[in-house]
Amino acid sequence: MKVTLQNQNNNLIKEVPIGFSWTTFFFGFFPAIFRGDIKWAIIMFLAACVTAGVSALVFPFIYNKLYIKDLLEKGYLPADEYSKNNLSTKGIHFANPIQEIETGIN
Repeated sequence: MKVTLQNQNNNLIKEVPIGFSWTTFFFGFFPAIFRGDIKWAIIMFLAACVTAGVSALVFPFIYNKLYIKDLLEKGYLPADEYSKNNLSTKGIHFANPIQEIETGIN
């Protein structure tokens, strides 16, 4: 399952997988590198070294959620109702741009 996120600053659109990360399960930290998510690639690599690979069984369950949260912090928001509903269902909260304008929050 994928959700669509759109950056409010430059209108870039990304389709992001949500839920269990099969690519992280099979390929470890490499999917993070290909997504340009160097921070989490380094964290996954170091965690795998320190835990003798045990962390590789944990990250597939949490990596997509971590990646989405980082994108939301960088100014991305759900591009459609389907994405909003799926993110809410998975417990991922995001800023409502209309609410920000009304309350003056930036």
